[in-house]
Amino acid sequence: MRALTEQDIRTSFINCSKGEAKRLSVPRGLEARPWDDLDFLGWRDPGAPDRSYVVVEREGRPVGVAMRFQPAQRGFLHRSMCSLCLTTHPRGGVSLMTARKAGAAGREGNSVGAYMCTDLACSLYLRGLKVPESGARFEESLTLEEQIDRTRRNLFAFLDTL
Repeated sequence: MRALTEQDIRTSFINCSKGEAKRLSVPRGLEARPWDDLDFLGWRDPGAPDRSYVVVEREGRPVGVAMRFQPAQRGFLHRSMCSLCLTTHPRGGVSLMTARKAGAAGREGNSVGAYMCTDLACSLYLRGLKVPESGARFEESLTLEEQIDRTRRNLFAFLDTL
């Protein structure tokens, strides 16, 4: 992924107003992000624990989505799988992220959701740069490039529903 500026991020959002995009919390230290290892930029809002954001480059331009989620309430032994990168996590590692639809449908309150890694670090899990709390990912026969492609396709499919 190419490095993004704060302005790139703020103007990328498709499911919130310009005012909302101007007020949202952009992650600090953008210049220090491992851009070459990211398939998308994802972060949680430190000021609003139920909000998270994703920005992905699509057709040469950044596309951002504002989402909400509820912290997991599952039992200690329960495991969940991210629908983007297929990494499994124990309790709280995967959350249902819901995004308001763009346009009139969103203004009417319509939203869509997908189960995603709560920390939105899918790119790092795929590359082995971050280890899930469980200690490992399932071994796959796909190459890393194929896993990255699948993750991007899964994210694009989610974006297409907006």
